[in-house]
Amino acid sequence: MSKSTAEQSEPIHVEDADHLNDLLSEHAVVLVDYYADWCGPCKMLEPTVEEIASETDAVVLKVDIDELQELAQERGIRSVPTLEFYANGEQAERLIGVQDKADLIEIVEDLS
Repeated sequence: MSKSTAEQSEPIHVEDADHLNDLLSEHAVVLVDYYADWCGPCKMLEPTVEEIASETDAVVLKVDIDELQELAQERGIRSVPTLEFYANGEQAERLIGVQDKADLIEIVEDLS
């Protein structure tokens, strides 16, 4: 594992599609959290997502669907929160809605 991955303990705010693609290709295991500020379930999930960033080897990316509407449309995001897991740049899993932390950590560990 590269040193920078181990030190990445906080979610990264995605700025645009290129930024997202670069991050997906740079890291072995990535969790992408598509969210909106007005979304109650997203707020409920936020502490869990932050804990996954600090407690696992996964790099966590946050995508604001209001800020990046085109990216969300390209990725087929129709509801929030949507969580996507990537392993070595390939999408491995997609979950919609608030999820249990243990289930999310299990997915990360399976992909690691």
